[in-house]
Amino acid sequence: MTEESIYSGYPQGDDRFAEPSVRPANFGDFVGQEAVVKNLNTWITGALNRSESLDHALLSGPPGLGKTTLAYILSHEMGCEIRATSGPTLAKPKDLVGILTNLQHGDILFIDEIHRLDSRVEEYLYTAMEDYEISIIIDPGPHSRSVTLPLKRFTLVGATTREGLLTAPLRSRFQITERLDYYPPAELEQILLNSAKKMNVKLKPDAARIMAECARGTPRVANRYLRRIRDVAHSQNEAIIGKNMARKGLKMLGVDHNGLCEMDRRILKAIGEKGGNAIGLKTLAVIAGEQEETIEEVYEPYLIRKGLLEKTPRGRTLTERGREHIGMEIIARPDKKSDSSLF
Repeated sequence: MTEESIYSGYPQGDDRFAEPSVRPANFGDFVGQEAVVKNLNTWITGALNRSESLDHALLSGPPGLGKTTLAYILSHEMGCEIRATSGPTLAKPKDLVGILTNLQHGDILFIDEIHRLDSRVEEYLYTAMEDYEISIIIDPGPHSRSVTLPLKRFTLVGATTREGLLTAPLRSRFQITERLDYYPPAELEQILLNSAKKMNVKLKPDAARIMAECARGTPRVANRYLRRIRDVAHSQNEAIIGKNMARKGLKMLGVDHNGLCEMDRRILKAIGEKGGNAIGLKTLAVIAGEQEETIEEVYEPYLIRKGLLEKTPRGRTLTERGREHIGMEIIARPDKKSDSSLF
């Protein structure tokens, strides 16, 4: 992946080892996404009252918002085992067959980045999800024969950051679909305080608030900031992380008081140097010195949510707030003509 950045919601580096220790185990500990949690609680209660397994569920939304965490919470609440894998890992049908045949009744199969499944593997999922059986070919060649293997009733939980890339046949087989959205600072502050307790870190609420406001609406980024600022505090023999330590740590990470990093500022400046006129993504990537995909998936969404940047049919352009941020004089948009110019 090209999203290897501390400001990215995609997992990287030590995230896979650090996150399980701070991950909430049940809905009571999960902060935010109230509508999603309420719905999932309802579907779980209904399934448990009928002594049935949960229907197949699709969790979508930007990276780092808790889709994997919710999958493990579903397993905990349903009282079943969970087998986790990812779309790119399932390269061949036999990889999926081995997993499916080992699932017990009611178990959850969690596939992260399910939109990246190989088409051949995806086709095996169709009958597995609908009929709870799969067909395998024995003795390939002139004497080959197909054998149907029954599967125990299981729940497939898929997670995707790009729901639009899912094929229609696969999407239609999920009876439960929930989308996660970015978190407000107040919820991120509570997440940071909860994480600090599990990490045995003394974090003051005002310091948590400062980090939350700069965490790009993403719990994974917030926890990443906490781990790095904890290192700063420990290196200076500080037992408590206060607001001054939080600001110092964020500054070392290149994050300003608006939550913008160096690349964010470079993108805004690159557009500003063109007079604020619309600029194409390819040109912007060359000027900023970053890959197009990374700009589009990591930096651009946050700048748009902050009201500093907007996408137009002609390219990326600064908003009035974006012009103010980099100190440009606010003038009429060059691509907007007054009515008098028509005559």
